[in-house]
Amino acid sequence: MTAFAPKTLLITGVSSGFGRAFASAALAAGHTVVGTLRDAGACADFQAQAPGRAHAVVLDVTDSAAIEPALAGVLRKVGQIDVLVNNAGYGHEGTLEESSLADMRHQFDVNVFGAVAMTKAVLPAMRERRSGHIVNITSMGGFITMPGIAYYCGSKFALEGISEVLAKEVAAFGVHVTAIAPGSFRTDWAGRSMVRAERRVSDYDTVFDPIREARQAKDGRQAGDPAKAAQALLKVIAAEKPPVHLLLGKDALALVRAKLASMSEEIDAWEAVSASTDHD
Repeated sequence: MTAFAPKTLLITGVSSGFGRAFASAALAAGHTVVGTLRDAGACADFQAQAPGRAHAVVLDVTDSAAIEPALAGVLRKVGQIDVLVNNAGYGHEGTLEESSLADMRHQFDVNVFGAVAMTKAVLPAMRERRSGHIVNITSMGGFITMPGIAYYCGSKFALEGISEVLAKEVAAFGVHVTAIAPGSFRTDWAGRSMVRAERRVSDYDTVFDPIREARQAKDGRQAGDPAKAAQALLKVIAAEKPPVHLLLGKDALALVRAKLASMSEEIDAWEAVSASTDHD
């Protein structure tokens, strides 16, 4: 049996949802956690979970210039970051036509650029010491889509692709990269954390309103348990050969498998056209 090896995790967005569950589980298991929060008033409560092992950092991941200065002080205390968990993020809901470009930019600033900025802050040290693990929390929405969350799915598709490429770039340095894609879990994602565009175009009522209503009705009753997701995270960071992609939840498994089967059928149906475009 492999002996427990305590690690230092840097987890973004630990004030609620997956971030809070991940941090609590890691601390309970004996790890050290550096958690980022945007509310300075929540720091004391976070650190009280495990004095000496829970370290709070006030940081908005969209402020890329503030990341390294914010981490400098705590790094002097903890020494190094073994695992980065890019968890901070939110969902934007609204049809593409009804959603502003400013909404899209902010969605990508948080979900994509924030994760990449955090990664760039810790990766050089991981590469130099030839060890480390970067975990990006994506979504089944990084594989499947539905009307009304184009910006969210776009950001998660982007993070899935970035994660896969980065895994290939850093594998030779002993650094692992895992994109964890949860399905529907009982977090605040569909509730207070979601940003919703104002409805203006009635043509979309039929396709979008039932989806919005179903999502709101299911909020708080999703099948996924964040505490169990946290245990899955602990298994991933302890694995000798962690996966590059990991789905969480039976709904994610079923929906992604259905998407892959549908894509395979479409590829087969259009294979002749696809193959006709090469030089003879």
